[in-house]
Amino acid sequence: MLSPISIASASTATFCPKLLSPIPKSSFNGLKIQHRFPIRVPLSSSTKASTSSSVSVVMMAKRDEELKEIRAKSTEQLNEEIIDLKGDLLMLRLQKSARKEFKASEFRCMRKKIARMLTVKRERELEEGINKRLSRKLDRKWKKSIVVRPPPSLKKYREEEAAEKAAESA
Repeated sequence: MLSPISIASASTATFCPKLLSPIPKSSFNGLKIQHRFPIRVPLSSSTKASTSSSVSVVMMAKRDEELKEIRAKSTEQLNEEIIDLKGDLLMLRLQKSARKEFKASEFRCMRKKIARMLTVKRERELEEGINKRLSRKLDRKWKKSIVVRPPPSLKKYREEEAAEKAAESA
């Protein structure tokens, strides 16, 4: 029996033409390894439905809780929290650039929290009948009205320093 790949020397390789015909042409310039008999595990339809639905329910429950909490807040509270989270995100970037210790996963979590809050904010605008163009105009005005203030994490840090100084002086 002919082997599908036979190596003649270190620089050349010959291929059996029967194996290459079912493989679609692509820009890939390397060796493609294709299994002759792919392994498939048959699952009954009831097993598939129960596993996929249980997984999605578990994953969605956390998001639903968080969205309920976000939707319970007023628009002003959402705006304040968005500003605070963006400030914390800036502090994380500064920590990263200063090569201090930080959790890399916090970047993604904060960005997603901000995105969820902005999504809820936009949903409320849609309910009020504000179109996309007016929404962007209002968003620009809102961004210009933001007063730069330190993020809550920096406030906590400053409070801790003040408490330490007070403890030292006392």
